[in-house]
Amino acid sequence: MISTVLVANRGEIACRVFRTCRELGISTVAVYSDADAGALHVREADAAVRLPGAAPSETYLRGDLVVKAALAAGADAVHPGYGFLSENADFARAVTDAGLLWIGPPPAAIEAMASKTRAKELLGIAPLTDVTEADLPVLVKAAAGGGGRGMRIVRELAALEGELRAASAEAASAFGDGEVFVEPYVENGRHVEVQLLCDTHGTVWALGTRDCSLQRRHQKVIEEAPAPGLPAALEAGLLDTAVRAAKAVGYVGAGTVEFLVADGRAHFLEMNTRLQVEHPVTEEVYGVDLVALQLAVAEGRALPPEPPAPRGHAIEARLYAEDPARDWAPQTGVLHRFEVAGDVRVDTGYVSGDAIGVHYDPMLAKVTVHAETREAALRKLAHTLERAVVHGPVTNRDLLVASLKHPEYAGTEALDTGFYDRNLTVLTTPPPGEEYAAAAAAVARASHGTSRFGGGWRNLRSQDETRTYGDHEIRYRPTRDGGYEITSPEGVRVVAATPGRVSLEVDGVVRHFEVTAYEDTVHAGGHRLTVRPRFTDPADQREPGSLLAPMPGTVVRVADCLAVGDRVTAGQPLLWLEAMKMEHRVIAPASGTLTALHAAPGRQVEVGALLAVVQEHASTEAQEEVPA
Repeated sequence: MISTVLVANRGEIACRVFRTCRELGISTVAVYSDADAGALHVREADAAVRLPGAAPSETYLRGDLVVKAALAAGADAVHPGYGFLSENADFARAVTDAGLLWIGPPPAAIEAMASKTRAKELLGIAPLTDVTEADLPVLVKAAAGGGGRGMRIVRELAALEGELRAASAEAASAFGDGEVFVEPYVENGRHVEVQLLCDTHGTVWALGTRDCSLQRRHQKVIEEAPAPGLPAALEAGLLDTAVRAAKAVGYVGAGTVEFLVADGRAHFLEMNTRLQVEHPVTEEVYGVDLVALQLAVAEGRALPPEPPAPRGHAIEARLYAEDPARDWAPQTGVLHRFEVAGDVRVDTGYVSGDAIGVHYDPMLAKVTVHAETREAALRKLAHTLERAVVHGPVTNRDLLVASLKHPEYAGTEALDTGFYDRNLTVLTTPPPGEEYAAAAAAVARASHGTSRFGGGWRNLRSQDETRTYGDHEIRYRPTRDGGYEITSPEGVRVVAATPGRVSLEVDGVVRHFEVTAYEDTVHAGGHRLTVRPRFTDPADQREPGSLLAPMPGTVVRVADCLAVGDRVTAGQPLLWLEAMKMEHRVIAPASGTLTALHAAPGRQVEVGALLAVVQEHASTEAQEEVPA
């Protein structure tokens, strides 16, 4: 019997495992980096052990330190969560060699499926070796790891060699293994997976399918169970292949087999030998606790011969601190308020007041709903997210709502991994009513009557006050009766105003805005508005063509042979930043000459740091106008 579990992970998944352990009467131990000293998973555990350092390579990826922590805290079992060391066979062996119980599959099964190339061999799938024009497009993938790291789409044969090198370098940095392989790239396929659970007595459960097609950077954003609209024969084939893969390696515990479905056929992708991020949708449909079942299997207990019957439909949305309109750039800062109301499931590693740092994945929470039908689940989840209070850095909340309401997603005929490539511009258009939210923010600020908000009633009528929020310039003036008159935008009447709530009438309809102001942002009626200063700080002025770090991170690569004085073209990648488990390209904004380069591999930069300067070339027409 397990008495104390150490979770070799952090954030949301650590909190998730702790929740089940508490329900079962099992004590918990957290490990934490210096960056996570005050994190929620540390606060929720019965005991916690520090892993000195901040970078994953110094902390959560140090299996030796994690095992020492488990022994020091008196744990008798280790749960790996997902990511980090969860699919590391050597770590699994180190855990069992230390006399601890490993809550996961046998190390040999992990090794067999850890390499995507080996996994394909086990299932008799031949690799693509000699690539020709006829094979294009192809996908370069890391043999180890996942999450979109070490993955490149190649559409031109001439680009293949460079992309192989780049993918290999990224894979080596992320997973310590630079092996990559090439496979045909299936355009507009669906990402479908099968949840498995196996015990030590030979029972294998295939807990239905999940659709995870809505992805950005090959990472999942919205998942659902069961995968909608699959023909019965195709679904049966997926379940059969998944079970066959598990039996081929003597699998034990929870695992997932992933497929790409296109043209009525299923293409095997890989087997993940761990619990998946999206496991809650399966739990909701089947009425099971997969973590509790993992613990039971690890203790040697047998599963019932058949799994429970599925019921209804579940959809999960991953709420990220990121800006989809700016190439999905991760965001950092204080999460001032975080509240999700309603009959929904929220898995998170954050609460109001927590800080979102630079070292780890920017996922704030997973919000999951269950309903009798897919249509009901879609409506319920969109409604819940619209009304969620998420004050702090930019998030993908509005994108999630727009995605759930988009007709392509509602109708499964167009459900595929190209959804965001086709629709991102429309989905990142600011939601309607933002200008009215800005007007409400301006009036709330004026009604506060303190130096923080400014404004206030004047005895003499004067020119309009002006406040700018994002792209919206709001003009207003106080009235003699103590109210406010908005002069821009036109047609807006102030019905009532306090510092925290403003009611505006627009075209005969009264709308209410809850307003909360922070240092440089205001949240009004679900809109996040950036406060624009009236005057530009001279310290913020930069030379034209300056490329600033869009986020805090580490420079991991600079373009080959790039040097000051080189001519560059618009859109050319100049360097790569790694932040929050993702690589981000910094590109030339225009064609011109590189006049400064302040980046080298390994350099840590803060948001707004000057990385390079590109002096734009004058156009030919402009040059012709210059007198001789």
